[in-house]
Amino acid sequence: MVMRLFCCLLLLSAMPSWAATKLEASVDKNPVLAGEFFMLNISVDDTVKGEQPDTSSLLKDFVVGPTSLSSRTNIINGSINKQTTWSVKLMTRAEGDYTIPAFSVAGLTSQPIKLKVAKRSVDADKNNEIFLKTSLSSNSLFVQEAGVYTIKLYLAKELLDGSLSAPSMEDAQLTQLGKQTESYELVDGKRYLVITREYLIQPQKSGVYTIAGPAFQGRVQQNYRQLEVSALGDDQQIEIKPIPSDYKGTWLPSELVNLDEEWQPNDNTVEVGTPITRTITLTALGVTKEQLPEISMPTIDGIRSYPDKKENNNAVRDGRVVSQQTASYALLPQKPGTYTLPEIQLPWFNTKMNRISVATLPKRTITVTPSSTAISSTTNSNQQTIDTLTSSPNNNVDATQLESMQVQKNIPLWLIAVAILGYVLWIVTVIFYWFNRSTSNTTKKVQSTADIINQPSLKKLVAVAKSNDNKVFYNELNNYAVLVTNKNVGAIDELCCIVSNSELNNYIMQLQAQLYSNRTTNCDLNAIIKILENHQTQALKSQQAVLKDLYD
Repeated sequence: MVMRLFCCLLLLSAMPSWAATKLEASVDKNPVLAGEFFMLNISVDDTVKGEQPDTSSLLKDFVVGPTSLSSRTNIINGSINKQTTWSVKLMTRAEGDYTIPAFSVAGLTSQPIKLKVAKRSVDADKNNEIFLKTSLSSNSLFVQEAGVYTIKLYLAKELLDGSLSAPSMEDAQLTQLGKQTESYELVDGKRYLVITREYLIQPQKSGVYTIAGPAFQGRVQQNYRQLEVSALGDDQQIEIKPIPSDYKGTWLPSELVNLDEEWQPNDNTVEVGTPITRTITLTALGVTKEQLPEISMPTIDGIRSYPDKKENNNAVRDGRVVSQQTASYALLPQKPGTYTLPEIQLPWFNTKMNRISVATLPKRTITVTPSSTAISSTTNSNQQTIDTLTSSPNNNVDATQLESMQVQKNIPLWLIAVAILGYVLWIVTVIFYWFNRSTSNTTKKVQSTADIINQPSLKKLVAVAKSNDNKVFYNELNNYAVLVTNKNVGAIDELCCIVSNSELNNYIMQLQAQLYSNRTTNCDLNAIIKILENHQTQALKSQQAVLKDLYD
């Protein structure tokens, strides 16, 4: 009791020291090399929850990694010390003198840090175990023209883990294309694992911009040691050209635009009502699939047009973005004649020649003929017969009787006889089927009843159970199961399935455990017999009900 009181007083006396009194910021190395990661630690002498320092001001001069949080409490000779620490990985790309600004947490402010960044040696990356290479599909693009930025990470050691940052550029959208790929290359006689990523660049404003290279930080395995490594990609300058003032229409900057079409059937002569499928394919180099314009089908009198399906896709080929639109249309001629489908024109800006170009599908002429003559001749013959009947003065036949006469005339007598005979045979087959089914069901029920009534007796099991010899009882139980199931292998398991009683399953498992394992268990043999007797009784009652239904 005295000890507890002493501890409470000790804690109360230490409570004023829990309030935060100092906030410190420090780095794990100073000076550092350009392109080298270092750790910034911000610590406060208290436990702080729901608050953290604002590191957004570091983005101006540094590559900022994720922030990790840790806290600890130490009690030494009755003195309680608490500490909360935020750790941030930083890296700067260029040499020079930098200032890490002050931070504020819990009403406290840290001191700024003067940091010196030394130039990375030219020979530092020679024969290095890890380095980065970057490339750009073109150093000059137009606004909204798509370019490809490629990153290659070379690793000579086994990589344990790491993170590779994405490139960045103002006034542009950068999107990774697909998944990264892995391959192997030989560089100066050394074998490297090469991890490749490709990014789509879409500039939105004109001017001269800098693409900030990626940074890598990770760990590699060297012999029995784990080493921290880092690498920095070079920055690249890119010129973004504005949209020409004399350009009109939808802006489509590309190195190459092509229009192509397919016809199915590929014939310039078709019949009325024959559907035609026209598939137009638009291919453009250096733009995304979202930039591809809609292709409209001109309206033609006498031919109906129905849009079928459209697909937009893009891929990277030889460092270039290739986009393609496939649009299908169903054309249905309505009346005979000669039709000319006008040419389709698509203006675009040729970024190689710096001028407006036009992609064109030439006009096409098709001839639509009437329907097949066979159908027409049949229709004319029927019409002549009708005209003859209706025009005769001695025949007063209305339209309904005329239609009935036409049907009877067209159907031969032998076909009517065959139909009647088939109908009679079908009725006989149905009656025979139901008669056999009823007889078969009755036979099965009688056989099943006989099997249940002639079930083997349980007298031997009752006699063996009195001797309390589990092994002999199990053997006799197996013999009983063989007689019931007619199976020589797995008879007891099959018997359990037939009885479908969970208690019986448990009792048999206990019996098997006592016979074949080292565990000592008690099994109630009489309970097994009781369950089997109940099953036989219930089976007999149900079959008696079936017999009563059969013979009533």
